[in-house]
Amino acid sequence: MNKQQLASTIWQSANQMRSKIEANEYKDYILGFMFYKYLSDREVSFLKGEKYSDDDIKKVTVDDEKLVKHISENIGYFIAYEDLFSTWLSKGTILTYLM
Repeated sequence: MNKQQLASTIWQSANQMRSKIEANEYKDYILGFMFYKYLSDREVSFLKGEKYSDDDIKKVTVDDEKLVKHISENIGYFIAYEDLFSTWLSKGTILTYLM
């Protein structure tokens, strides 16, 4: 696949995903998702820097008040594992928001 075919495929996918949303409104959703992905990735990077394994990260919940406080104090927010962008993506949940 050359560069032009790839660009065409990406645009076709974007048009299909945005469905009935006007093109000028679609950017609002995408920019929000991009920012949320950034926040999620930043939290995962922080946890990996704290020597958390992937399995440990899967156990990160709002119920662990000490951990929530530690993460919040260091990066300014907290996202539970079940709400991380990567978790949504792996479950296909992100497509539900885009459709």
